[in-house]
Amino acid sequence: MIIISYDISDDRKRNRFAKMITKHGAIRLQFSVYELRNTQRITDNLITLIESFARHFDASDSVMLFDVNHDKIKKYGRAIHLDQPVVYF
Repeated sequence: MIIISYDISDDRKRNRFAKMITKHGAIRLQFSVYELRNTQRITDNLITLIESFARHFDASDSVMLFDVNHDKIKKYGRAIHLDQPVVYF
């Protein structure tokens, strides 16, 4: 399971991002937090799409992926707490 959290300032870009991740099976938990439970292949494809989407971020945009099963975090854009460990439960 992967938790996707994002902070994207531009409305149009944010809507495109939300549509992209829901198209790949992500379910909205809160306004900018989604849960993804899918096959590894679909998850890997979505992560590749997120990485290419992140290339077009503004200075204030960020996305964080929390891989709950493997206890890993991936950050794209200007993710907060870059040098500090993130605690989630």
